[in-house]
Amino acid sequence: MKPARFDYARPTTLAEALALLAQPDTAVLAGGQSLMPMMNLRVARPALLVDINRLPLAGITLAGGTLRIGALARHAEVLASPLVAQAAPLLPQALALVAHAAIRNRGTLGGSLSLADPAAELPACMLALDATFVVASAQGERRIPAGDFFHGLYSTALAPGDLLLAAELPAAKPGWRFAFQEVARRHGDFAMAGLALALGPNAARLALCGVEPGQRRQPAAEAALTAGDLPAALAALGRAEAMDSPDLPAAQRIHLAQVLLRRAVTQTEAADAAA
Repeated sequence: MKPARFDYARPTTLAEALALLAQPDTAVLAGGQSLMPMMNLRVARPALLVDINRLPLAGITLAGGTLRIGALARHAEVLASPLVAQAAPLLPQALALVAHAAIRNRGTLGGSLSLADPAAELPACMLALDATFVVASAQGERRIPAGDFFHGLYSTALAPGDLLLAAELPAAKPGWRFAFQEVARRHGDFAMAGLALALGPNAARLALCGVEPGQRRQPAAEAALTAGDLPAALAALGRAEAMDSPDLPAAQRIHLAQVLLRRAVTQTEAADAAA
């Protein structure tokens, strides 16, 4: 199929892009790995397509204990970045499982986060890493914690006219361990279930993907992990509001999440032993 008719603009400055996005019925084109198929299927029918690929939003920097990843950073760039490996080692673990090389070469961090696909790996990682998102509109710039950004199935705090500029993450501190685990039918397929875990001294952050309709932290499981009670954490995941479908019932998704939590904890324990 072909997309419905649309106008196209390719701004070269952020101010120009935000002015265009202030118009009604617009869509942002970054990597296009999700948007273009949706337009071809006419699930998305924007009147104006704003191509932001000329904007300087792809940098990766580490300063003052904060890792900043621009929204236009390609998955492949984030995966290969030594700064990301140093400050947010959870991300390379997850990105190695995202689709295939051709898609990672085009797909962007901002595109994945803005879409908020429940099966996507990056939103779960951002929750586990306690990220903050930098968002701009014609009215100005603001910062949104990851926990307030994801609202549910393909739903975020982004309002019409908003543009995600970057993700800011606190750099990993000594004593913290990270694990990302996922089950998919084939490597590169959407996750049937995935889990992002950050464990530190008297603290835990845990988020799922491919299990619930929206991505969020799991506070009951986190409290149990902080107390060193893995059985209680597994029981807490058993109360997740899992999606249900004929090919993958809710009970199976929950079972997979529990298996992945055991694997993730084992992974962090192995990292401690090797340290």
